[in-house]
This record gives sequence, C-alpha cells and structure tokens, in this order.
Amino acid sequence: MKLNTLKPAKGSVRNKKRIGRGQGSGRGGTSTRGHKGAKSRSGYSQKLGFEGGQMPLQRRVPKFGFRNPNRVEYKAINLSTIEELVGKTKATAVDVALLVENGLAGKNDLVKILGNGELKSKVDVTAHAFSASASKAIEAAGGKVTQL
Repeated sequence: MKLNTLKPAKGSVRNKKRIGRGQGSGRGGTSTRGHKGAKSRSGYSQKLGFEGGQMPLQRRVPKFGFRNPNRVEYKAINLSTIEELVGKTKATAVDVALLVENGLAGKNDLVKILGNGELKSKVDVTAHAFSASASKAIEAAGGKVTQL
C-alpha cells in the first residue's frame, strides 16, 4: 500500500448536486425548494423553537420555581468518609486541602462536615461548616473542630 494509490471505497463518493444551473440539469427552476413560501427564499432561517405557528413548547409549559441567588452550596462530607480517609492516609489533621488532594472536594468548593457514620480516630478537622452532630462526634473522639 502506498499513499499515491489510496482511493475511497467504491460507491462511497458521489458527485455534488448542481442545483439551480438551468432547466436542462433537471434541477433548475425552483432549485428543489418547492413553490413560494419563506423556505423557498434566500436568507430564510427558522427561529429557534418555532413550531409552524402552533404555540411553542416553552410558552405552553408554565413557569415554576425560584432559584435563590444568595444560596450558599456546600460539598457534603460525612464522618464515615473522613474515617476512611484517615485510615488510608494516616493523617492526624483533615483540612480542605487534604480533601481536594484525595478528590473528595473541588478546589473552589465550600466543605460541610456531616455526622453520618462513626469516627473512631482522634482527628483535628478544619472545614467551612459543621453539623451539630458532626462537631459533637469529632470532639467525643478527642479531635478538634476548626471552622474557616
């Protein structure tokens, strides 16, 4: 096989339709666009969501809900996850940087520690927010809670 002998597969390449090149071509006259109407004219482009004059979906369906622009979203991390992380890394202190390093939170995430699971090891935890049960459990295990 050589580069100068390469050809497309037989039947895979077809000639371009030459539209609007006179009556003799068989595709002159209306140039395959039918008779009259907006679609036959040049420069026509249909509006996004236009359904031929029928009331479009985005106008038929009612508006609902509210998104609070001031809401603060936290990445939730449970005590069970912290226990696994401590077992894996043998860390005595868990902070946001360690969580990001291990792929449990993004670098721009705000982290909240929740109280689901058990914490057996003594760990100092630093995060943006804590649930009451989580901070109680961390202190009961002998650790320290530091809020950023």
